[in-house]
Amino acid sequence: MRFGLEASPISLFFLLIGWAVITTLTVRMYRKQNVKIKYWKMIFVIWVGLFSFSFNASMFQTIIKIPLLPLGVWILYFFLRSKEGRWERYRRFAWLGFLGNFIFLGLAFVTIGFQHVLYPPDKLSTYISNVDSATIVNTHPSAEEVTLQKDILMEQLPSMEQTEFFSDKWYGETYMSGEENQRKERFPYQVFGVKEKWGSATHSVIFIEEDGKGLLIATPKKQYYFRSDDSFLEGVNHE
Repeated sequence: MRFGLEASPISLFFLLIGWAVITTLTVRMYRKQNVKIKYWKMIFVIWVGLFSFSFNASMFQTIIKIPLLPLGVWILYFFLRSKEGRWERYRRFAWLGFLGNFIFLGLAFVTIGFQHVLYPPDKLSTYISNVDSATIVNTHPSAEEVTLQKDILMEQLPSMEQTEFFSDKWYGETYMSGEENQRKERFPYQVFGVKEKWGSATHSVIFIEEDGKGLLIATPKKQYYFRSDDSFLEGVNHE
């Protein structure tokens, strides 16, 4: 079973809760069985019961699998129905496996809620918590030889808000003017060695604006642009 979420501590925690709930229900059902079955067979039936036809739905930029049809239950019924009484002994555990999909689905919604509260995708602190080992690499010929002023950057982080970075003027300067190797690049610097907020499990690429006042955070799902009042690059030409 997959949440469809990044393997963050929060998602792993709720995944363990899901399996704990299924284990508790399994023990209760087993104790009520008149005819006991082998443990490994019971576990196998529950595992097969988890298989289902499902469709993907998007919620807060996260893919969630919605179970529709009990494929695993149908497979077990097909193989167990031939011998009298065998399907009846395993039926509850097969349906428990299918029910497990909805248990995990409910916990996935809870996980998304916690994830967005603790690690807001529109807050810069989610992507940058420590820059002690940060280094800058020039990614465009227009880039200057600059140095990252780490203390200034960390001081600016709390006040930097997300805003729009795309404009017709920027598009014209970047893609429409002059030769390709002479065009102006708005984000000619890339930062490496930045540590994200612990537990966020974010994967991002960070670019710095040419004037040293903007950060472009590129994630697999979306791009976020943050702007500061002061430049945090030493050696940049402000003209």
